[in-house]
Amino acid sequence: MEKKKLKIATFCTNEWPTPPPQNTFYAPLWIAYYIAEGLAKRGHQVYYFGSKESKLKYAKLFSFGMPALKYNKKLLPFLPYINEQVVNSYEQTMISKIYQLNQKEHFDIIYIHPYRRIIPFLSLTKTPTVITLHDPIEGFNKYILEQTKDIKNAYFISISNSQRKPSPRLRYGGTAYNGIDITKFKFNKKSEDFFLAAGRLVPEKGIDLAIEVAKKAKIKLKIVGGPDKGKYFETKIKPYLNKNIEYLGMLNYYQMGELYKKAKAVLYPLRWEEPFGLVIIEAMACGTPVIGFNRGSLPEIIKDKKTGFIVKNVPEMIKAVKKIDQIDRKECRKWVEQNFTIEKMVDRYERILLRIANQKI
Repeated sequence: MEKKKLKIATFCTNEWPTPPPQNTFYAPLWIAYYIAEGLAKRGHQVYYFGSKESKLKYAKLFSFGMPALKYNKKLLPFLPYINEQVVNSYEQTMISKIYQLNQKEHFDIIYIHPYRRIIPFLSLTKTPTVITLHDPIEGFNKYILEQTKDIKNAYFISISNSQRKPSPRLRYGGTAYNGIDITKFKFNKKSEDFFLAAGRLVPEKGIDLAIEVAKKAKIKLKIVGGPDKGKYFETKIKPYLNKNIEYLGMLNYYQMGELYKKAKAVLYPLRWEEPFGLVIIEAMACGTPVIGFNRGSLPEIIKDKKTGFIVKNVPEMIKAVKKIDQIDRKECRKWVEQNFTIEKMVDRYERILLRIANQKI
């Protein structure tokens, strides 16, 4: 039986164009782009709401002449003062247009990424609104999300099952793991003699713990991350840099692919419950295993002892470093091909959105 074709309105941000510039790290916007284009390519009618500079091949762009906030010449005098409140207002202006157009177009699904922007609009229509949660559910986020419990047409998509733990009673439509364009991450069967640590330079990412592992295991470590080099970098990273522990700065998407494929493994000693780690699947796509702490989504993404090692602490990570040659790099690539490609991600979203549109949820 042929699948029903949906009419979908979707939005992530108009702060930046879609897709974002190569030097802009905005993972949710890349995810939004891939999902919109993937669904439209499959025949669904996708109305993509974004800045006028956005470039889409399959989805239909609705910009209403609004430039990306970062490029808005009328706002140039105020751009140095842009903060969360300004971005919120700019994005909600676009979101309001979705609900206005819905009165005419009667969308099957309104699909949104920035949940804090959309919550005030949820009760204005009976059209199901589906929201992907990209952030951890904690603190203020948890409080805001739990205010939706009486809104029957709101559904949330988690990006891992572990992400749900702080608030298991939200109205979840399903879990859809993130996916990547594996053509941008080339497989390499033989590594060079160094390990890699990548991520924002904040304590939660545990780059300092990766340095501790490198020192004690006597291995070479390359560090990539940014953009903020504040107190954490100055006190926990910079003093320990030497010929064996290098900081390479902030690299773009394509440069990272070249680096991943040369590394023996990625060290991922998290201090927080990360909902999903794109670094992990990008590395494994290149054949590079990941050694990570048993936190957040890692046990769902890493196949323990097959595509890397799940460990509890620094001593266990050091032991895993010494066993890294036991991992078959071909298995890492195969695992990503089977579970974390753009196509697999779009498959999951398509199933969830069809189920919600048909009210079989």
